[in-house]
Amino acid sequence: MPLDLTERLRQVQGGAALAIRLDPREYADQYFAVMSATLRDIGSETNAHTIYVSVTNPAALVWTFAQALDISPDRLSFVDAISHIMMNYRDPLPNASYIESPRMLEDIMLRIEYLQLRHPSPRAIVVIDSVNSLAIHNPPDLLSEFFHILLTNLKSRQVLAVVLSVSDDGNSPLDQMLSLIVDETIEAPRGSG
Repeated sequence: MPLDLTERLRQVQGGAALAIRLDPREYADQYFAVMSATLRDIGSETNAHTIYVSVTNPAALVWTFAQALDISPDRLSFVDAISHIMMNYRDPLPNASYIESPRMLEDIMLRIEYLQLRHPSPRAIVVIDSVNSLAIHNPPDLLSEFFHILLTNLKSRQVLAVVLSVSDDGNSPLDQMLSLIVDETIEAPRGSG
């Protein structure tokens, strides 16, 4: 990878949709590198606000990472679609909007739109974690339609959309679907990148 992930993301202006592919064998290291790049480095730029859509990791866990990275709570909001079904909803975060299930795709879109209106910013970022988890809960056709509508809407509003996916070969049906709806797929950095 010629550029590190942060520099690559800085080159991308709003109105683009990127997929970042994580290798399942290096998931933890790559996930933390992606969180550092998206939440800390890009998300803390002047006038930036990040909406993190939690489908794999509950908002509380991601917020723990964000605190370790010294991210201000006013720069980060959550749409959490996994805590309810994981029965991990004891202490809701004040900067999170909770949805009962990852199957509620329309609700996810509406909550993202609501948070965009609530936190208007010139550098808006939406991170979706992850396409794989959404695919477990939704049929392929519906998921493809959801991403097409959501990403088209975000692009029209000049929002940088980052979609995480976990794959080691790049040839899965999910990777093929993503290739049709994102502008570019980036491999997550190996090790601590």
